[in-house]
This record gives sequence, C-alpha cells and structure tokens, in this order.
Amino acid sequence: MTKLNFPSHPLLLGFDRLERLVERTARAGTDGYPPFNIEVTGESSFRITLALAGFRDEDLSITIEKRQLLVRGIQRDSESDARVFLHRGIATRQFQRAFALADGVDVTQARLHDGLLHIDLLRREPEETIHTIPITRGRAEETQ
Repeated sequence: MTKLNFPSHPLLLGFDRLERLVERTARAGTDGYPPFNIEVTGESSFRITLALAGFRDEDLSITIEKRQLLVRGIQRDSESDARVFLHRGIATRQFQRAFALADGVDVTQARLHDGLLHIDLLRREPEETIHTIPITRGRAEETQ
C-alpha cells in the first residue's frame, strides 16, 4: 500500500502551502523558552500569553511575516555586566517564538503587564459566497 502525502492527493488542489506551514512549524524552536499559554477568550477570539520576566516593551518586537506571528526578545541591560550573581535562575537570553496564523486571524492588540505579554487574536469568519463558473466552447488548450 502506497502512502500519499495529503498535499499530493489528486482531490486536494492548492494545499501545498499547508505542507510548507506544517514543515515550518515543526522546525520552529522547541526549547520551551519562553513558556506560553494559548487560551480561548471568546467565540472567535484567542489570547497568547508569554511569561517574560525582566523584559521591557522596548526589548520586544512583534511582527507578522508570511502568516507567522513572530515574537522576538533581546534584553539590553547594561547593568547586568556589573552585577555578581550567586545563582541566576531568571532567563535573560534572547528568544524568538513563532505562531502560525490561519487566514482570517488578525492580531488586535499586544500588551505587557507584570512580566506577561498578552497578544489578543481575532478570527474573522469568512463570507460564504457562491461563484458560478461560465462554460465556454472550445478545446482546453485554447483557453489558456
């Protein structure tokens, strides 16, 4: 029995983007830093919360690139070089966390409060439309 990948199935046309999305998500950082939650806040709304102790808003950037929400953090703390730690358990390393966004999902706001970065998302419901395709006479080669 031959196993077909879902995008190569003859009845699934145009799903090659989905395969690339799955591959890109699988390659995304899986080190667990920073920890995050994803919660449902309404019928079509979500919130991503990242635990970012010690990060300020100027240390963070949030962008959307190719339907991926990218959260990056680089702490610029010049005082830490002068301090001596007996134990350093609070992570201050740079990070990048990526979340794949479906079509129709938009970021409505992002706010940093008490060391938690909250990113609110809203999923717009697509309009259901019916398209009638006209049929013309002629050979298939002529229409291209």
